[in-house]
Amino acid sequence: MLINFLPGPIRGVIASLLMGLNILAVSLPIFFFSLLKLIIPVPPWRRFCTVILNNLVSLWTFVNGFLWAPRPKHIEWRLAATDGLDLKSWYLVTSNHQSWSDIFIVQGVLNRRIPQLKFFLKQELIWIPIIGLCWWALDFPFMQRYSRSYLKKHPEKLGKDLETTRRACAKCNDQPTSLFNFMEGTRFTPEKHRQQRSPYTHLLKPKVAGTGLVCDVMGEKLKTMVDITINYHGQTPTFWDFACGRIKQTSIIIESVPIPEELLGRDYATDSNFRKKLIRWVNSRWAIKDALLDETGET
Repeated sequence: MLINFLPGPIRGVIASLLMGLNILAVSLPIFFFSLLKLIIPVPPWRRFCTVILNNLVSLWTFVNGFLWAPRPKHIEWRLAATDGLDLKSWYLVTSNHQSWSDIFIVQGVLNRRIPQLKFFLKQELIWIPIIGLCWWALDFPFMQRYSRSYLKKHPEKLGKDLETTRRACAKCNDQPTSLFNFMEGTRFTPEKHRQQRSPYTHLLKPKVAGTGLVCDVMGEKLKTMVDITINYHGQTPTFWDFACGRIKQTSIIIESVPIPEELLGRDYATDSNFRKKLIRWVNSRWAIKDALLDETGET
């Protein structure tokens, strides 16, 4: 792209403006079809609207990637057994988490390789004007979580959050879906790493509750986890770094990992044996990711 050859700050301004225009260009048709999906509750029509909406998001992702993509020499790609990825299957997707830019990278590298990514969102976010409707129309699963203090005062709500999550995930059974979850739950920082006393060198401890619910609800349809490991080599980029083309050497490793059959279709809330097996499996994957970060030269 021509702006790649401009000075960093000038490129940053132009790229930021173009990204803003990209958002504006796609927002109106997304809202329009989201509204149509809401007011016409006919299943075939809603499925048609969903296809249109997913294609709009795919276009938005493609344009974003075209604007901020670093020069190829700055990225080391490693694809492990990804030939079987397609748009007609269900996937669990995860990645290590260091920066907001992780989301853009994951969306960019998987765009049009697997179904559009769906993120877990808090139930309250559905009431955000316009955006909440679009998230609903795109079939993002909304989760209801109660604090321990709230459950002490309202014990009748115990387990209701799991029921809400199950219903949200069940919507994804109708058509191929990719459910995305940062298993670390928060961005990695040295301070959080020390506080957790994480057994991993470059990662926080993974949380398995969300993964367990996905394996529970999606059952046999979910056979593969797409595991992405991102290494910025000690210099995590900001939005401005992306816009200015200041991304230095970055390693991106994409692995297609079969999910053991014994972890599918089991009740996460009540089956303690299942939870133990899931924790062991996720921890083994995290040990592999930690080794990959060592191998690619994490500093």
